[in-house]
Amino acid sequence: MADTENGNGNGKVRGGRAGFLPIHTNAFDRVFIGTVVFVALHLFWMRFLEAHIPLYIATVLSLLIGAIIVARG
Repeated sequence: MADTENGNGNGKVRGGRAGFLPIHTNAFDRVFIGTVVFVALHLFWMRFLEAHIPLYIATVLSLLIGAIIVARG
């Protein structure tokens, strides 16, 4: 049996759940997506906004977004 089937053959991910993300994820997937968002937001912030708004605001914002992704994604 494939790892993505739960025995009924309907293709649901075992141990994962469906949230607002368009894919079924487990905890590791959500943490990884949150980390990628953290890095991407910081790179965007340093390129376009750092001269006007401090970087620690991007850190707080990305931690909030990451926590939402991990909790509800």
